[in-house]
Amino acid sequence: MVPGIGKNDTRYRFFINGWRIITFISFLVFPLSLCAGSQPNDAVIKAKKTMERADPFMGDWQGGWELDYGADSGSLVAQVIALGKGQYRAVLLNEFDTRREPIAVLDGRRDGESVEFEGKTFISDQGLELEIQALIKDDEFSGKFKGDESGSFGMSKVVRLSPKLGAKPPEGAIVLFNGKNFNQWKHPNKKQGEDKVKWELVDGAMRVKPRTGSIITRKQFTDVKLHIEFRTPFMPEKRGQGRGNSGVYLQGRYEVQILDSYGLEGLDNECGGIYKVDRPFVNMCAPPTQWQTYDITFRAPRFDSAGKSISNPTLTVFHNGVKVHDETEAKGPTTASLGGKASEPGPIYLQDHGNKVEFRNIWLVEL
Repeated sequence: MVPGIGKNDTRYRFFINGWRIITFISFLVFPLSLCAGSQPNDAVIKAKKTMERADPFMGDWQGGWELDYGADSGSLVAQVIALGKGQYRAVLLNEFDTRREPIAVLDGRRDGESVEFEGKTFISDQGLELEIQALIKDDEFSGKFKGDESGSFGMSKVVRLSPKLGAKPPEGAIVLFNGKNFNQWKHPNKKQGEDKVKWELVDGAMRVKPRTGSIITRKQFTDVKLHIEFRTPFMPEKRGQGRGNSGVYLQGRYEVQILDSYGLEGLDNECGGIYKVDRPFVNMCAPPTQWQTYDITFRAPRFDSAGKSISNPTLTVFHNGVKVHDETEAKGPTTASLGGKASEPGPIYLQDHGNKVEFRNIWLVEL
């Protein structure tokens, strides 16, 4: 049996776009609302159009595989990463949002209105060596594999959005950004009157204006529950920390990283990581241009009456609705923190790392 049998992940809500019937995967279970003939909601349609303007091939694909002669079959997903200059990478997986090793990683090159992929893989738990050739064309990702087993696969594009998008602030919450102004924010280390935010307001969101400086809230906090939405820009030719980089700091000291690390391993310096402290349980990073969510519960460090440390700060983080940290301890400030005394309140701090990352719908509840 070859891999790909994992069940579809239901932690995201997802919608199928450009649906095509592929006979050998007709057994797959898709969302009931679509099977009943309803249409994707406005947020999904908008996300799809925005992503396709950036790149028509990038993003999530879902479908299945079948051995030749129908001897066995199962489900299959892929995350297609745009690398610039007509280059792509496709990460084939059993299911979305897993820490399991990929089934295969294929390199691809664009040829007009299609992308051709190829690669080899060794599936250690089954002792199989396979050669894979695949093609994205006309909204279908199809391919064949041969070697110790032979067969074919097919997938259609899907858009999966965080169930926390647009979350409303509860009663008593402090709204830090309502899409209209920067009244709650300032640039740090500047005199009053000279600390006006220089970032841009774009369609109800704030956008980093590179090299104008990071921003912080005017009010300072300790224990909070923070909701924030963000999206990374499309920067296909950039790599590593130069690709859609920013960060959200709690108490001005402890960073939850923002980065376009879609389709990557999910390290402590990638999206969802507590920077250089701990990696997320799973990489929940969405493709660039797509809105994402963080819901962070932060508990500040504790000190006794003599100023001696009692406990380290902890962060529980939900990335796109999925828990990726559970009371993770930060034993000290992370890189690029504002410093200051850990025993005192600090601001929410959004980083200018030279990339045009956008933010919206920012609110918190003090705990």
